[in-house]
Amino acid sequence: MVVDTHGGGTFTVALWLARRSLLMVARVPAAVVPTVVFPIFFVVAFSGSFTALTDIPGFGTDNILSWMAPFAILQGASFAGLGTCFGVARDLEDGFYDRLIVAPTPRAALLLGPLLAAMARALLPITLVLVAAFAGGAALPGGLFGIVSLVVAAEGVAVLAALWGLGIVYRLKTQRAGALVQVGIFFTMFLSIGQVPLHIIEGWLHGAARVNPMTNILRFARQGFIGDVAWATTWPGLVAMAIAAVVLAVFAVRGMRTLVP
Repeated sequence: MVVDTHGGGTFTVALWLARRSLLMVARVPAAVVPTVVFPIFFVVAFSGSFTALTDIPGFGTDNILSWMAPFAILQGASFAGLGTCFGVARDLEDGFYDRLIVAPTPRAALLLGPLLAAMARALLPITLVLVAAFAGGAALPGGLFGIVSLVVAAEGVAVLAALWGLGIVYRLKTQRAGALVQVGIFFTMFLSIGQVPLHIIEGWLHGAARVNPMTNILRFARQGFIGDVAWATTWPGLVAMAIAAVVLAVFAVRGMRTLVP
């Protein structure tokens, strides 16, 4: 696919770059497997193994699917961001990104395009995991607002994962950087309240989960599945995503400056 970056505004060019990224997924379906298969496998495997956790006093819900499904969806969204970064790394390796840099392309579009692609890719795990969870009997006491909270959180995580990945890829300029990006994502996801509530976690893991921004994001995403949607569990998640987005955007922009003087 040829991307015409001449004469286009920032958002127009970003849309073209996002479209190109999504077309690459269609041409290489295996690239989207982690985004979909892993989250669904996680829901099925962990929900069966962790069912007895709901008997713990104060767990928050008696439906393990309602607890695990939002976590799996955020995982899928993070993989969506990771997959987009692999595409950028491939472009850096084969020289296509050099053509974008020398073209009269708005620099912001080079960053915005992959973020839009990550958000579009995140819709796939959101949809498929929700279908699987509801088919398995997941509850949604928060109703429509619960879905909205989950979607906002998932799209936010996709953007955060993409920013983190771009910052690494811009510096290392190789697809092998994906391993480092993946490690960062896994640490953030699993050192949180993904499996169990904070008050059940013990030792140093409790301290790590307590300061991990993903904990507040997960509370925000999960709230409609274990109860009503409330401002008290909404604003900390929004603030955590906003602060993380600023920090990671600076990280990504500084990485881009190693490519663009």
